[in-house]
Amino acid sequence: MEETHEQALPDLATLSDDDLKALIEELEAEENEVSYRRRLLQGRIDILRAERTARLKGKGVSDVDVDRLTDILATRSSPAPDVDEGT
Repeated sequence: MEETHEQALPDLATLSDDDLKALIEELEAEENEVSYRRRLLQGRIDILRAERTARLKGKGVSDVDVDRLTDILATRSSPAPDVDEGT
């Protein structure tokens, strides 16, 4: 059986406005971290697929289009820095 890491939401009626805001910010930060990790993994997958395609076409790693890989990875942005909204 697969283990899940999600936690149940607390009783929302018992949270103060500040607690609710803090929980939202915490979950948004976690979401940003997961999204960034996913983009890194997708970039690695793209590189590996390009290598596999090059090999299937009878070319070696030296024949992989590095400019194309750079373009692929350039479309993947880094996570937005944490911004303090002053509240």
